[in-house]
This record gives sequence, structure tokens and C-alpha cells, in this order.
Amino acid sequence: MSSLLHNVVVTGACGGLGQQLARQLLAQGCAVALVGLQREALQQLAALAPERTALYTPDVADSTAMQAMATDWMARHGLPDLVIANAGVAGGFDTAQAPDLAVMRRMLEINLLGVATTFQPFLAAAGAHPARPLALVGMASIAGWRGLPGNGAYCASKAGLIAYLQSLRAEWRGTPVRVHTVSPGYLRTQLTAGNRFAMPGLLEPDVAVRLLLAGVTAGREHIVLPRRTGWLARLLACLPARWHDALLRRQPRKPRATEAGATPIPGLNGSSSDSDPSH
Repeated sequence: MSSLLHNVVVTGACGGLGQQLARQLLAQGCAVALVGLQREALQQLAALAPERTALYTPDVADSTAMQAMATDWMARHGLPDLVIANAGVAGGFDTAQAPDLAVMRRMLEINLLGVATTFQPFLAAAGAHPARPLALVGMASIAGWRGLPGNGAYCASKAGLIAYLQSLRAEWRGTPVRVHTVSPGYLRTQLTAGNRFAMPGLLEPDVAVRLLLAGVTAGREHIVLPRRTGWLARLLACLPARWHDALLRRQPRKPRATEAGATPIPGLNGSSSDSDPSH
């Protein structure tokens, strides 16, 4: 696997999954662009291989900043083999609460638009290298397969991302560009730390990274982490909608942005962006 990857870009590199991605890729000898908001965390990762890393702290939804990041990285190391759009945020959502509309807007900016702004500069550059393989990984979620009570913003962002990645895959099929949709279930990261409901199949980030990279290397277009959680979600989806909803409504809901245990959302209502949006 390591022999196929030499140059990788990882957004959300400060989160639990992002840090493990960076560590495993650096251990394999890859050059890694570390994109995140916590400079100190990025510096700790960069110290593992200073000559093969560069640090970037843009808002992933800012296309100008992401273009500058991509331009600088490609000037240093050329077109990457792999771009992992891992940055993402999560949080409870209640449409009846006006402040939550801003939560939904920001979540869509990071989880959906942020993937497109991550990929765009590298796809534009790929035109000058028509024979060069480029793998694009979008970090979706099993939550994007069906809406969950109290989680409408996150589910909508991930469902939209899945559809976007399907479109992108169709557009580039037949070229060296490969598009991979990764749908994690529950990973033991900051995004799930505040969850008050059952999380079947909870997976450690280091295990998830090994499965993810193995799937990408094998050319799998759809990667579910772990597979058994995906099968459980599909089984539940076979229930009549009324039964499915009744079952999920009995579960505690994810904390909203204003509630204790909520995951910070950078850039929300002008807040500081020093917390990293990542899985």
C-alpha cells in the first residue's frame, strides 16, 4: 500500500481521524500537506517529518484560501496522489430554534462546500497531467443515508456530500481520477464525544485509518467503516418508516451548539476558528 502513495493532502488534520491519517501516512514515507486550524497540533505532526510536511490553516469553505494552499503545496511537491477531504463538524439541530439555522448554514459550508473547495484546485491541475492518477476521498457518513431525529443539519450535509461525490465520480469516470466515498459509522473522536445515545460498532481512529487506506488502495469507490455498522443501518432501513422513526426517537439526541457537551463549530456566529473541524 505505501508504495502507491507518495504525496497526500489531508484536511481536518487536527482531529482524531485526521491525526491518525497524517501519522500513518508519514510513517509510510509520504509527503503530507497538513491542513487544519490548530497550528500547535499541526506543528507536532510536522515534527515527525519536517522535510515532508507543510502546515496550512485556512477555512476549508474559503475557496481563495484553499487555492493558495493547493498552489503552495504543488509548488513544493507537485500534484498529489491522494487528497482526503476529512474536515467536518457535527451537532444537534432543531429547526424550531432560529439560532440553529446558522448552525445548519455553517455545517453545510464545512461539510459539503468545504469538500468541493478542497478538490477544485487539484482537479484543475490534473488537466495538465492527463495520465497521472489522482484519488479524491470525501468523508461522508452513514448518517447521510437516512435522516435522524435531532440531527437534520449533519444528515443533510452528508447526504448532499454523497450525492456530490456520485456526480463527481460520474464526471471523471474513464480518467485516472478516482473518487472515493467514505461512510464511517461511529468513530471514537471529538465529534462523537458528546453523543448520549448508543453507538454500535464504535471504531478506534487508527483501525479506521488502516481500513480506509486499504480500501482506497484497492480502488473501492464506497468504503464503509466498519462494514458491520453499514449492514445494521441497511437492516434498519428495511423497517417501515414509522417504525424506524419511533425507534430512533427514543434515543437521546446529540447536543445542540448551545448545550453542554456540544462539539465546537469554528466560524459560527463570528466565533474564533481555533477549534479544528475534523473527524
